[in-house]
Amino acid sequence: MTTLTVTARGQVTFRKDVLQHLGIQPGDKIELDLLPDGRGVLRAAQRTGTISGFVGLLAGRTQKVATLEELNAATAQGWAGEE
Repeated sequence: MTTLTVTARGQVTFRKDVLQHLGIQPGDKIELDLLPDGRGVLRAAQRTGTISGFVGLLAGRTQKVATLEELNAATAQGWAGEE
């Protein structure tokens, strides 16, 4: 069990090994579920993608230009669970 100290401002600092165990890196978010018995469950928040993060994801990594038909076929395969 890890014990944390609360500052006068109500803040806590997690040790590096705790953050590594939770898979949390600088800039990530943490979810805290408060349970009725006074306990809390802490976990790394699921990262959500945005369209702005997707656009340009592969820029400069390939010279191939995919056609709209190739993109549609790849999308359909992905949704069908095919690789």
